Amino acid sequence: MLAGCGDDEAQAKANGGPAERPIPVTTQQIQLTAWNDTLQALGTAKARESVTLTAKVSEIVQDVHFESGQQVGAGQKLVTLKGDAAQATLVQAEATYAEAERLYRRQKELADQQLIARSQLDTQLALRDAAAARVRQARADIGDRSVRAPFAGVLGIRQVSPGSLITANSTIATLDDISRMYVDFQVPEAALASVEAGNTVTATAAAYPGESFEGQVETIDARIDANTRAVTVRAVFANEGRKLRPGMLLDVRLFRPERQALVIPEIAVVQVGRDSFVYRVKPDGSVEQAPVTAGVRRDGKVEILKGVAAGDRIVIDGTGKLRPGVKVADAAPAAPAKQDEPAADGQG
Repeated sequence: MLAGCGDDEAQAKANGGPAERPIPVTTQQIQLTAWNDTLQALGTAKARESVTLTAKVSEIVQDVHFESGQQVGAGQKLVTLKGDAAQATLVQAEATYAEAERLYRRQKELADQQLIARSQLDTQLALRDAAAARVRQARADIGDRSVRAPFAGVLGIRQVSPGSLITANSTIATLDDISRMYVDFQVPEAALASVEAGNTVTATAAAYPGESFEGQVETIDARIDANTRAVTVRAVFANEGRKLRPGMLLDVRLFRPERQALVIPEIAVVQVGRDSFVYRVKPDGSVEQAPVTAGVRRDGKVEILKGVAAGDRIVIDGTGKLRPGVKVADAAPAAPAKQDEPAADGQG
């Protein structure tokens, strides 16, 4: 008799009889919401300004005025080279100029009195100007023996020491302005129309797991690479913490302009092989499978391109126990846990 009763109950459930109870699930009505697509690419970080410091002349290093990794200002002296010969040349040039200047003034007085020819005064004027040019050249040679920072930034590892001989090809150090960083990455030609200056860009680095950096598109290259059919996009990132370094590989996400789209929680989409569907609630409370085409997924949400419409109610939690035709009901929200009342403190 018990076995018979069990068979009848199972048959009643199979026929959708009164023995079948609605399955508690969580549902949601689909609405159009603000959404923007993202493009993912790999980018390389570059300093806003970057230079390898070298000397203009070959000379012995007299003094080094910096340490590796030091922050320096624009125009700060970094290296002084020996300049005894250049200093002597300057003294000689200044003496020659002073003599030429005296002769010119004397001959000018004579020319004013018409005691010498005007051509002789012009010759002396040319000699004085040539002497002045040699003075400027000698001073420039002395200036070339002081290496200064062309802009404010952070120095790399020092490559020279006092007493070492350096040439025009010798590296003194690297200098990078990393207060702001550029990140260059490739965007497919097909997505070029949706990329513009000002688009938001986020980037992550393997060196800082779980941390995201935010920037903006600054420049789009004027040319498309004929081999890759991609265009180079440059984004600028603020770098107050100096975490981004030149040459760093970054995972970049470019956010396209915002638009209205059908967006649902990602857990509502059931994947079976290559097919995707959601459980849509019909007016009678039963569910049906609605095949959908999913678009971009981000932050636990997914855009639905095809298969459902605004106003449809779908199951977002509890899909694992559903099948087409069963009835569902919204699960009541769990009541908040009742907190224990604090015990009275009998101690004074």
